Amino acid sequence: MKLGIVGLPNVGKSTLFNAITSAGAESANYPFCTIEPNVGVVTVPDERLDYLEEMFSSQKKIPTAIEFFDIAGLVKGASKGEGLGNKFLSHIREVQAIVHVIRCFEDENITHVEGSIDPLRDIEIIDLELILSDLEIMSRRLTKTEKLAKNDKSLLKELEIIRKIVEVLEAGKAVRTLEFSDDDQKFVKHLNLLSNKPVLYAANISEDDIISEETNEYLEAVLNHAEKEGSEVITICGKIESEIAELEEEEKEMFLNELGLTESGLDKLIKASYKLLGLISFLTAGPKEVRAWTIKEGTKAPQAAGKIHSDIEKGFIRAEVIHFDDLKNCGNMTKAKEKGLLRLEGKEYIMKDGDVVEFRFNV
Repeated sequence: MKLGIVGLPNVGKSTLFNAITSAGAESANYPFCTIEPNVGVVTVPDERLDYLEEMFSSQKKIPTAIEFFDIAGLVKGASKGEGLGNKFLSHIREVQAIVHVIRCFEDENITHVEGSIDPLRDIEIIDLELILSDLEIMSRRLTKTEKLAKNDKSLLKELEIIRKIVEVLEAGKAVRTLEFSDDDQKFVKHLNLLSNKPVLYAANISEDDIISEETNEYLEAVLNHAEKEGSEVITICGKIESEIAELEEEEKEMFLNELGLTESGLDKLIKASYKLLGLISFLTAGPKEVRAWTIKEGTKAPQAAGKIHSDIEKGFIRAEVIHFDDLKNCGNMTKAKEKGLLRLEGKEYIMKDGDVVEFRFNV
């Protein structure tokens, strides 16, 4: 999974990136300190793997991972070359979703590039820059496709879709507000348009607000905006996340408990990202390794097997499946088999989150 972190300068993007990846991205109180995109890989915490590792006495544990791309702070006119320019928007065209960090706290020691705290204005600035960047690209493609379509009638459907996209972009609206057929959506997805990517808002609030779970006026504005467009919002506190990042693993839970928090911002971000993209994890376990694999919700067993190796998908015979909760309740695989909880599933089986699977195949 690849996620791009965007936002105006000094809203807490790089602070969040540093905290969740412990990658040491440069963070400073002035715009454009992030010149090239920082890329960090975060392993997804999964207690189920810890349990299976012990149960199977596995030699190693391999969790699934998320790649975060920390993009330079955007400003008005970025799509036209202002600040660090449109070049830097290209760094997030390959991501699956966008995490939009918004500042929702007052602090006179941290400057705001627009001179005041106004989350809705900040959202509008970023949205418009993504839309304008898409418009520039699609306008060029429209001109090219119109010329080609004069001699190639097979391009007429493509031309129709492009015109539809350009029209909505010229109206200042995101491509994700459009509806497409399944076939058309495949073509649109291939375009990698920024304004077509799902968005998760990360509201950066103060330490007091996150501990008290109070909603200030800035956060309220973001929540209302997100509800209208059908997006998700998570709350984070960059300061707290930075402190968590410096702690040893066993100290983190203690620190969160002292603050009265049940999970870190990273945990919230991972859960929300999986939900946003419709992803689940299945597990494989044995003496050599235990491993988590990320797939789309609704994936059938052979295609899930293909995540491990294409040969397993091609030669798929059946899947031996037990849900992690059932296996844990039994304590070991032998008892699970005695209770008839280990099932044989065929090609039409739809995988569930937490399935522990062994694929049988022949090549």
